[in-house]
Parts: sequence; structure tokens; C-alpha cells
Amino acid sequence: MNRRRLLQGAAATVGAGFLFPATKAAADGTTDYPGAHWLAASASNYTASSRPSAYAIDRVIIHVTQETWTNTLSIFQNPAKQVSAHYVTRSADGYIAQMVREHDIAWHAGNWDYNTRSIGIEHEGWVDQPAYFTDALYERSAALTANICDRYGIPKDREHILGHYQVPGTDHTDPGPEWDWVRYIRLVNFA
Repeated sequence: MNRRRLLQGAAATVGAGFLFPATKAAADGTTDYPGAHWLAASASNYTASSRPSAYAIDRVIIHVTQETWTNTLSIFQNPAKQVSAHYVTRSADGYIAQMVREHDIAWHAGNWDYNTRSIGIEHEGWVDQPAYFTDALYERSAALTANICDRYGIPKDREHILGHYQVPGTDHTDPGPEWDWVRYIRLVNFA
């Protein structure tokens, strides 16, 4: 089953705590990005690694969940789903949850090579509903992407900041035609 169907098929009922999750830290007391809050994905939904020594990190992949914030978190925490991303950005306020440590390999791209060398950022919303792409979502996500690029020496351009649809072998269309790439790359470069 593909990632989109997994996200769309998630149960709609989740605890109210997912709406405004408490700030938690990773096991070592930190998140990789200071603006994120730790909310762990199931360890069954990613591969433990020692990146960047095991695999170079040379790109960021932008996703749109095709699901609500709460359902996305629930999916990534469900060990049966076999999907995750490093970060999830909420539409309403740009809140960022880190769900997989950057040194680990999130299962977000649908292509093992791209999973091993990228950081995946999910954005709450649907590709055909641009109202989900709020100023807060763009600004907070761009600041996160800029930080990742700075830390790993990734150029802040469209050759290294990709849409999921650009991953070889994918059947995805996200982030979709409503995603404003010009605005996003400009924000990344001025963050």
C-alpha cells in the first residue's frame, strides 16, 4: 500500500493531546532543530542510523500530508503503518513536531536512496486546498529548511530542496501545483 493511502486511511479518532502536544525532548534532552518539539514516531516506522557518517545528507524533501495534523501524528506513531517523516508542520500556526531524529532514516520518500540522503518535512494539508498553506506554515517550514541546509551544507535551491513528486519512482504529486515554490525558496534563503 502506498504512503498516500496509508495517510488517507488513518483512523480519524485521536486523543486531544495531539492537537496541542506537550513540549517533550528526545531521549537525550534535545531536538535537532531548536524550533521543534519532540513527538516520537514509532521505532517500527524508520531505520536507526548514524547519519551523516553512514549516509551523507544532501537534500530536503517537501511533502503535503493529504491528511489532518492529528491523523498524521497518529499514523507516524502507529507501528503497523511503516511510514514516517523527520518533521511535521501544522497549518494553522506553523508548529513543528520532530518525529524522527535526523541521524535516523525516516521512511518518507518511497525510494530507499532518497530516504538515506534526505530530511523529510511533512506539511498538514491537501495538495488541492491552498488555504492550508498559511503564512505561518511557509515561514516556520522555511526557517527549518534553512537551518537544515546550513547545518549540512546543502545548497538552498530547487536542485536540493525537492518536492516529493520529484523523487524517482514515486507516484505522488505533493506538494502539488498550489505550493508556492518561488515564495518558499525565497523564504529559505532569507531565513
